[in-house]
Amino acid sequence: MRTVPVSRRRFVQSSAAAASWLVAAPALIGRAEAATLKLKCSSSLPNDPKFANGRVYYDNLVASLKANGLDGQVDVTFFPDNQLGQEIDVINSVKLGVIDLMVSGSSISANLVPLVGTFDLGYLFTSFPQQTKAFDGGAAKPIEEALLKGANIRIIAWAYNFGSRSVLAKKPVKTPEDLAGLKIRTLPNPIITECLRLMGAAATPLAFGEIYTALQAGVLDGLEHDPPTILASKFYETSKNYALTQHNFSPLAIYFSEATFTRMDAKLREGFLDAAQKAAAATRTHGLAVEKEALAALAEKGVAVVECDKEAFRKRVLPQTDNFIKAHPEAKPVVDAIRATQA
Repeated sequence: MRTVPVSRRRFVQSSAAAASWLVAAPALIGRAEAATLKLKCSSSLPNDPKFANGRVYYDNLVASLKANGLDGQVDVTFFPDNQLGQEIDVINSVKLGVIDLMVSGSSISANLVPLVGTFDLGYLFTSFPQQTKAFDGGAAKPIEEALLKGANIRIIAWAYNFGSRSVLAKKPVKTPEDLAGLKIRTLPNPIITECLRLMGAAATPLAFGEIYTALQAGVLDGLEHDPPTILASKFYETSKNYALTQHNFSPLAIYFSEATFTRMDAKLREGFLDAAQKAAAATRTHGLAVEKEALAALAEKGVAVVECDKEAFRKRVLPQTDNFIKAHPEAKPVVDAIRATQA
């Protein structure tokens, strides 16, 4: 071991330099950490890069951030398959700023702000392109403002769930009478639950992560969802009849915590929001194409995909909208704008 003698003067100089570095270190470290904004993004769906809308959106977002020159400035970590909790817990975490981003249908946020339930009304939309046209025309603005004011959550982009919601059941369903007594899982959302009840089912709210085992155990007779989600989550293993009721074209919302939005640097925020919207547009295109592919894949796996008496279901559900508007008069302009929009 070799010892190097140090003069008193040199020791004092070295000590002063070290002290200066220690004083400056927190600021330097803070600036280094601030260089990369780390965000958490949640989805309840599986980590499927083709049939799960959350993963597809995430991949598109990463690509858009890179294209906007934000690669390295914004780092988004993806948590699929309920890793951060059931959706009702996650949406509350987004409200509190604990989770930054959530990719999910508009339905879950209706638990926080009932007006969002407008988009869950049965047979309100006629197609996804019609929905986008209505939203571009301003139909979604009152909903977005209500969610921001009431829950501290921004919707920074709209995409599509990958197909309209229809009924998968253990027995064939073609008419409202066929649904009678069947325990059909719905989102834990009063509007969708009421829609399925009016259609004739014994509507059964249940968290997404509990569906498969409930179907296996016979607690449920089926569920309502879009084709790619049914395929990605393997619900077809438990139920073999898919009735194309198409009762709901559920919009996919990109939820963003207002707390995160506020703390973002203004220039970074602008590029991030642009990337988020470009990712949503790419996800919409993917969703329209993949719905048909998923229906074909379900048929190959032994699922009977059948047309049903949609008009009979629609007539049963129509009173729901009038009743909702009576309870929430502020929903009327939104409903009127959507109904007036032609695809």
